[in-house]
Amino acid sequence: MIFQKTKPMRRVLTAIALTGILASCGTAQTNSPSEVNSNNNKRNNKEIVGTFLGAVAKQDAETMRKFANADYIQHNPFVPTGLEPFIQLLPILKEHGTYAENVRMFQDGNYVFMHNIWKNAKPFGADEMVAFDVIRVDENGKVAEHWDAMMVQTQPNASGRTLTDGAIEISDLYKTEENKATIKALWAILINGSQEEVGEIAMKTFIPNYKQHNPNAGDGVQALFKAFGEQQWKIKKLHKVIGEGNFVLSISEGSVKDKPAVFYDLFRLENGKVAEHWDVIQEIPTEGLAHNNGMFGF
Repeated sequence: MIFQKTKPMRRVLTAIALTGILASCGTAQTNSPSEVNSNNNKRNNKEIVGTFLGAVAKQDAETMRKFANADYIQHNPFVPTGLEPFIQLLPILKEHGTYAENVRMFQDGNYVFMHNIWKNAKPFGADEMVAFDVIRVDENGKVAEHWDAMMVQTQPNASGRTLTDGAIEISDLYKTEENKATIKALWAILINGSQEEVGEIAMKTFIPNYKQHNPNAGDGVQALFKAFGEQQWKIKKLHKVIGEGNFVLSISEGSVKDKPAVFYDLFRLENGKVAEHWDVIQEIPTEGLAHNNGMFGF
């Protein structure tokens, strides 16, 4: 796993560039605030998030104000919290020409979560980077809160898989809660269980030769166990599990080689078992922070 500490200025640019993810989804609105709230409540949350991000990509501040709260809460540690400080940073997007392509987009209640590839991302440390972004939409249909994690794009792993390729189709919507419960049970044992229990839950939860997209592990459960030891991944706390149908995203806290880290893990399940896995692991910074919101706080 490339586990890179990024300079604060680069991290600011990274968060700003996320706004280009869904430019094609957004259309400007001219309604009054009360009409906007009414219209927002008729939209699903994917549409609300897409419209907001489309407005950001166009640097359309007025539409952004209609689709997001003034006290928009930011959890990227290097980006100021609040909507107006966010708007003031938009010119950086034009200066660097960095953009992102959305690979997967899901919705779970008030949460929309996305899997993205960042292109032309040299200002952030590499030509390409990969991110998970989570946005909360409030009861009034407005963007209210944002979390993310990012890592450098890597070469295909031992099984020839990249950080983002693989299945994208959402299915089994009626199994969303069941699949989320499966992942919660997995993390409960990984965090607190004995070595024997960890082995049992892994064999029970993963199909034997599941597809792995982490750059340091090939397909299959045994390769996963080997990577845990070699990379010194330790999970201490599960913060959030959200999902849509056969896809479940978990957000947890731990360490890599004793350095505090956030873990975003996306699982695709088939018949109650994990068939495919993607992740992003990022070091949790302690210096140069733009706010005290932290990277969690769900």
